[in-house]
Amino acid sequence: MCLMWNPWGSGILVRARQIEPMGPPSCTPPPLPLVRAWALMSFRGGQHLGHIVTVRRLGGEAYTYLPAEFAPHPFPFASFVLHPLAVGGPSHECHCTGNPCPTVVLQGTSETQACFAVSAFSFPSVEIGESVRGEDVYIIQSGCGEINDNLMELLIMINACKIASSSRVTAVIPCFPYARQDKKDKSRAPISAKLVANMLSVAGADHIITMDLHASQIQGFFDIPVDNLYAEPAVLQWIRENIAEWRNCIIVSPDAGGAKRVTSIADRLNVEFALIHKERKKANEVDRMVLVGDVKDRVAILVDDMADTCGTICHAADKLLSAGATKVYAILTHGIFSGPAISRINNAAFEAVVVTNTIPQEDKMRHCPKIQVIDISMILAEAIRRTHNGESVSYLFSHVPL
Repeated sequence: MCLMWNPWGSGILVRARQIEPMGPPSCTPPPLPLVRAWALMSFRGGQHLGHIVTVRRLGGEAYTYLPAEFAPHPFPFASFVLHPLAVGGPSHECHCTGNPCPTVVLQGTSETQACFAVSAFSFPSVEIGESVRGEDVYIIQSGCGEINDNLMELLIMINACKIASSSRVTAVIPCFPYARQDKKDKSRAPISAKLVANMLSVAGADHIITMDLHASQIQGFFDIPVDNLYAEPAVLQWIRENIAEWRNCIIVSPDAGGAKRVTSIADRLNVEFALIHKERKKANEVDRMVLVGDVKDRVAILVDDMADTCGTICHAADKLLSAGATKVYAILTHGIFSGPAISRINNAAFEAVVVTNTIPQEDKMRHCPKIQVIDISMILAEAIRRTHNGESVSYLFSHVPL
């Protein structure tokens, strides 16, 4: 099995093979496959964008970061969180030989040779430095940042692995690009999500793993299997652990389209729900809002799949407070936070704006102390493990893996 991580247009390749299951003396992990890992670091625009990977154990009582002192003790599986690191100067063409990441020091670790170049005309070229013939390849790429560049690089990496005779290539896309353009909402408008689905299939992807699609019908745009994971189990866990008054809360959808999502969470928490009907003049601009439900003297928790400029959730927060809510939280799967989003959140009356790390949030958190992050890397890691071993992933629809 091979894993590639490419969230900002940079890539990390972690190649995994089956080795004898054995764990640290202090624990007895389940008989899961262990990994041999290499890191493929790519360059973009002449800057080294990242090579720090977080490794966690999927077995035992808790997730554990793998520091160097635990290197002699292999762990059953690895999940990845990549952080940006800018090094070096501008250049038209850069070549890189990958080295193992400092925090991915597993028994049997070796290095791979890799090359990623950006030409003078700014088009990327990828060369995989290790044989992937017959391998099960996973390329992890979130649709954020320079979305078009990242999407094109993802397609090129898929194609490079496919024509190198990989047995299967799975694209793990936590935040699916162009997901909001899933239908013709205007005359002569494109259905871009369908176009992206076609491009991934033509590039050679055999399987897609994603999280909280903006519209579930996007799965039908593909002719290949799609696993749409849910952040709901992690959201429920965060609410129970971080909101002391959660039994007196009310789950609120900022639009009618999210009613199914909030009713599911409200049922799991055994609390009531409300929704806000909004009328839009045009994209990212809300004309008026109508609250349906009673939020007086309750903690209101806004739940949505994504937030871009945050105009909707900030107006919704004002509406809830004026209707008598004592506190307002916002919980989002994908925090895009473009344009004036950060300033709006800072000026709004939120107790916290909670997002998952399907999109990297480190830079946004430095400018907005209200933003908190739910780590969903363990869900993606477990989905990859189950897919590789031919196991069902439906358990992850309602549980956070331990």
